[in-house]
Amino acid sequence: MVPMRHVAGRARTGDGPIPGFGFNPPTAPVSGFEITDLAALHTRMADGSLERVHRVGFHTVTLITDGSGEHTVDFVSYPCRPGTLLWIRPGQVQRFGRPGTMNGPHLLFTPAFPAHLTSTARLLDEWHGPVCRQLGTGRDHAAVSTLLSQLRAEFTRRSGTVSPDILRLELATLLLHIDRLPRHGAHTDPDAGGEIYALFRAELERSYATTRRAEDYAGHLGYTVKTLTRACLAATGQTVKQVIDTRVALEAQRLLAHSDQPVALIARRLGFSEPTNFGKFFTRHTGTAPGDFRRSHQLSAS
Repeated sequence: MVPMRHVAGRARTGDGPIPGFGFNPPTAPVSGFEITDLAALHTRMADGSLERVHRVGFHTVTLITDGSGEHTVDFVSYPCRPGTLLWIRPGQVQRFGRPGTMNGPHLLFTPAFPAHLTSTARLLDEWHGPVCRQLGTGRDHAAVSTLLSQLRAEFTRRSGTVSPDILRLELATLLLHIDRLPRHGAHTDPDAGGEIYALFRAELERSYATTRRAEDYAGHLGYTVKTLTRACLAATGQTVKQVIDTRVALEAQRLLAHSDQPVALIARRLGFSEPTNFGKFFTRHTGTAPGDFRRSHQLSAS
């Protein structure tokens, strides 16, 4: 994979095998937050890096208001049209559609920026929450549009008069409103798992490449495996071991499809002592051998 060049307004994140950017807008009246639109973003990133696979170290929320196209996130292509709401989280692998095909307000913010509320903390730690919602033209669309307009109005006040606190509270309000929108598809309700699931999920994101043992997570958090399993079943319909393995399998898919690292190196990155063990794990959880998975995605990208 050809690495992304540095583009004014964005900083590369780390030296990971998948190109990525940290939060570093060219100009901003406050730290950790920006609101722009897709057209302006594509102009700023005119080297085409947005249309290549990458991941970011911050959150983005986009409401499509004009045009249509697709946005691809973690192997799923989401059709976009006016009323489509996208929320991309840190670490997710994405690729934008062609510039000029669609437009709409585009938020960028770091996990630390929104007002520190119990509910927003849970949302910001939800590493694999819903990416796409279709709002249509009803009450939900009007509410999201209004909240985005309020954020833009505050963000674009004259220099020295922008209130970070107002932006934090307005952003928290937007995120909480998005959270109560209907969820479609697979069974997932993070609220049902309570604080135990939230703590486990945060620890999983830190440690999935270090251990896949449910007992290790339980011991570190001070709960039994049975307690963690109850929380995971309530939140996702999966046992704690299934949630752990699903997270590891997702990262393996990302690295196989979007990097040129050897399978043996990917295995080591994800905590497997032997490539053969990684191969068995990957095949069991995806139904495809690592090499076959990589070749299929290389062919689809060519």
